[in-house]
Amino acid sequence: MAEDSGAILRHISSLKEMLDKVNEEIEQNIQKTREIESEIVKHSETEKDCLVRESELMKGVSVAEFELDGLMQVAAAGTDSLKVMEGNVEFQKATLNEIRKRFSDKMERFIAESKGFQANMRGDSNEDLLLLLKEKDSLENESENLRMKINTIQSSSNEYIAEILQEVNMENSDVGGGLLCLFCSSCFNAENLLFEHCATEHCFNFHRIVKELGLDFYSCIKLINFVRSMVAEKKCWSCGQAFSSNTELCSHLHAVERYLIDGKVPWEDDVYLKPFMEDDSLLHSLSIDDDDDEDEDNCGMPMERGQCSAGNGVFAELPGNKLSTITERNGSDISPQFHHEMNDSHLKVARASVNAKAIKTFDDNYFGSYSSFGIHREMLSDKVRTDAYRDAILGNPSLLSGATVLDVGCGTGILSLFAAKAGASRVVAVDGSAKMASVATQVGHSPPWCSLQKKNGLLYDENVEAEQKQGSAQVISVVHTKAEELNEKIQVPQNGFDVLVSEWMGYCLLYESMLSSVLYARDHFLKPGGAILPDTATILGAGFGKGGTSLPFWENVYGFNMSCIGKEVTSTSARFPVVDVLASQDIVTETAVLHSFDLASMKESEMDFTASFELRLSESSATVPGVTWCYGIVLWFDTGFTNRFCKEKPVVLSTSPFSAPTHWSQTIFTFEDPIAMAKEESTLGSSASAGTDECPATMLRCRISIVRASEHRSIDISVETTAISSDI
Repeated sequence: MAEDSGAILRHISSLKEMLDKVNEEIEQNIQKTREIESEIVKHSETEKDCLVRESELMKGVSVAEFELDGLMQVAAAGTDSLKVMEGNVEFQKATLNEIRKRFSDKMERFIAESKGFQANMRGDSNEDLLLLLKEKDSLENESENLRMKINTIQSSSNEYIAEILQEVNMENSDVGGGLLCLFCSSCFNAENLLFEHCATEHCFNFHRIVKELGLDFYSCIKLINFVRSMVAEKKCWSCGQAFSSNTELCSHLHAVERYLIDGKVPWEDDVYLKPFMEDDSLLHSLSIDDDDDEDEDNCGMPMERGQCSAGNGVFAELPGNKLSTITERNGSDISPQFHHEMNDSHLKVARASVNAKAIKTFDDNYFGSYSSFGIHREMLSDKVRTDAYRDAILGNPSLLSGATVLDVGCGTGILSLFAAKAGASRVVAVDGSAKMASVATQVGHSPPWCSLQKKNGLLYDENVEAEQKQGSAQVISVVHTKAEELNEKIQVPQNGFDVLVSEWMGYCLLYESMLSSVLYARDHFLKPGGAILPDTATILGAGFGKGGTSLPFWENVYGFNMSCIGKEVTSTSARFPVVDVLASQDIVTETAVLHSFDLASMKESEMDFTASFELRLSESSATVPGVTWCYGIVLWFDTGFTNRFCKEKPVVLSTSPFSAPTHWSQTIFTFEDPIAMAKEESTLGSSASAGTDECPATMLRCRISIVRASEHRSIDISVETTAISSDI
């Protein structure tokens, strides 16, 4: 038994040792398992990083593909420009051949007359001889003038061809080569490279000038356009010295000696907001970084928030027509594109020929778009619009009775019918749409099956004998043409009309505007002191609240909160101007007048303007406790039929949110981020940024520029908005 017990104990001891070894192995396996799990976690994180990187690379590929598509479009546009140029060259050649033919014909006639003169000279008097000699001198002078014109046309055509080819080559070059140096012909793919080149090669340190003078974005735009204008005149931008060539100028350039002249910089004038060089890419890519340290020096800590973001806006419901907004993320304005005035008058003529074709194509599309009866029904159904014109025309008999009236852009002819009904002796209705001119003619006749069961009988027929017209109500002539070409269609006495009437207004007053045509008709066809209806126009603006966005809708969709969609929709809206109707209760600030036009005396160039204004909370909004959030700026316009001409019954046509809605609605510019506003200055200290909930703004300082765009009948709008927490 003792031996068996000892064996059992030894066996138990052996089993215990084996169990200890197994436990050790289990512990080791557990440790390895933990290490493997740790490695798996690390690999999972690495995989996530790879997926994120892959997503970023895919976005980069998408951006590159988008840029490539843009380049292909630019190349296609360049090709189209070249085709237009070739067409212009062919036109110039045809003109040249025609001039040569006329010259040859005159020379042949002269030779024939000379031979006849020699044959009959013995029987002719001295007076006949003198007349023939004078005619010979005249023909020789005309021949010399024709030769000069031919040489000029050839020279300008060659220069124009070279310039167009250069532009096409530039457009078809690499992506980044579009930023032209301010002083020489070098091009760069980034503004920092351009300004480094200007600093090292031309002693023009742009960033140092900006910093030393504390220039804002507008002043930087002015500086660049000023320098380009001086270089075009071959003058030193800093000292004004003139040179005979650009090479001499570049050799002379030096560091600026003094910035101020009589206390002002030489580029102070707002004329330098107008781009000197057509389609200056530098102006579109220019970015100025504000120094945060400098902001601390300003009391109230003004902070730029709620800007309209960069991008060319397009009305969603009006494809092909452009109302663009060009604004940097820091709220600074990029001035719109203007056509650079060329010095060579003959080159201007060559350019004008191509531009005229583009304008004609646009006008054909523009007038064609008004061939839809739906548009005219919408306008006629706009009681605010139509009633205003009817009241102004029919309510002022002393103005219209016996008057001759010109209706520019007559459409269906409703204004002409009002004028005829008011007692006008003659109405000429002009419209560029062939279809609408035909419709207006039919309306003037009005067939017997119309709902009124009678003819309007107001159409003037040039072929009717004068005796038949006496005592007749047929006073309207409808002419299919543009106002600028009216004289080519019918004989119109210079400044022969008593009254000019037109409904020319577009969205935001000037978009898709016919105002230039109206001003042309005023200057060429209206009598001195004649009446223009309407005779005033004013653009106004105000800030709007949350109700002016789609956010309230998305916050409660059948009881569900979809505000995430609303935020994305609002962010998208901030990229484009939107035409929509705002309710008066959604206006949160006082109304500001941006600009007023006197249509009886204004010039076409006055259509371009920059307005600076301030917006403060309205009295109704100021009574609301807490802060009021401003989500953007809304613009509208009023036109006036004032007592200057409408003495019996002045009328105002308003598209204001405080008036009945019109088909023009209002034009809405939504901020990327709303701005907190309050009537009184915040007492929470200056550490918070102005326009935030902690430091509400007491005022919005705004600057809006509206100018005619390079695309015919379009406008560019730039917006700058700064939140101010106290008066500065």
